[in-house]
Amino acid sequence: MTPKALTETLRAMEYDGLISRTETPANPPHVEYALTDLGESLLVPLRAVRKWAESHAPDIERARAQAGAQARVL
Repeated sequence: MTPKALTETLRAMEYDGLISRTETPANPPHVEYALTDLGESLLVPLRAVRKWAESHAPDIERARAQAGAQARVL
């Protein structure tokens, strides 16, 4: 991810209320991000998605390999 893309993503997450941003005056400037209560509420469903993805990784890899083989045939 480029620095620009990261900045845009963080700004969007802050706009949506998922994270808070604290800037500390320093040289160079120091910025800290933290999850808000709303952001924290995403942890349980995101962990469930991660667990699903990890347990289905072999199935996903097989599907990708099959799709890649079919694309080469076309």
